[in-house]
Amino acid sequence: MWTVPPLLIVLAAAAYPLLRVCLESTKVGDTQRGWSIWSEVLASPMFRDALWRTVSIAVTSTAGCLVLGMFLAIVLAFVPFPGSRVVGRLIDTVLALPSFLITLAFTFLYGSAGAVNAAISSLTGATSPALNFLYTPVGVIAAEITFFTPFVVRPLLASFAVLPRAQLDVAASLGASPLRVLRSIVMPEAWPALMAGGSLVLLLTLNEFGIVLFTGAKGVITLPVLIYTRGIVTFDLPGAAVIATVQIALSLMLYGLYRMVFARLMSGRGRGDADVVVEPAK
Repeated sequence: MWTVPPLLIVLAAAAYPLLRVCLESTKVGDTQRGWSIWSEVLASPMFRDALWRTVSIAVTSTAGCLVLGMFLAIVLAFVPFPGSRVVGRLIDTVLALPSFLITLAFTFLYGSAGAVNAAISSLTGATSPALNFLYTPVGVIAAEITFFTPFVVRPLLASFAVLPRAQLDVAASLGASPLRVLRSIVMPEAWPALMAGGSLVLLLTLNEFGIVLFTGAKGVITLPVLIYTRGIVTFDLPGAAVIATVQIALSLMLYGLYRMVFARLMSGRGRGDADVVVEPAK
């Protein structure tokens, strides 16, 4: 019985609004329902372009976050240097900031009248901005990598913190190179944390709205921006509901895929640990 109140809260706060969005996508006129809005939206070239751009930006940003986050986590965990604690605290601070602040900082740095272009113009005398990537998909990807990389670094640091240092010392004493230690000891322990952080980043970048909007990239139309345009600007609520339903289905599909892969990975790790325990008894 203790599970009933939380379940009712979740149903009222999350499930019911999502259900209303899905029902709104089938609304034709004031009283009728049908699938004409669905066929119109799905056949639209703008929707297909937005879907492809959303997936491509999310996948590219996630890959960049995984590479950069893995590098930063390894350096912070295993390469001691002065100021490493301060760098870790700065990474934690980024998690508390809204995403549009990163885009605003990028505008001040790399915008047409930003500090970097001003410095280059003062050195070269150029009248046009040397860097003009901020208002393109590359600028959106760079801002998302900057903002979402801490979501990969923090789980990896937590995973490295429970890694027995004796294993690293024994491997080093037996002559293993740092790359082999990283491949054979560190990475097997880091895969669950890396997968969890990468899956979270993929879901967040797939639904990111603030960075794309504040970048001001007119040619970068993603599904969240298209939902905003059709629902708020043109007040086409059924069309916006169709796109939102596709966004919900895409997010749930990715989450289900993550849970399935994570469960299989953890079961494989459990069998591997059992083999290690049983082997000496033989």
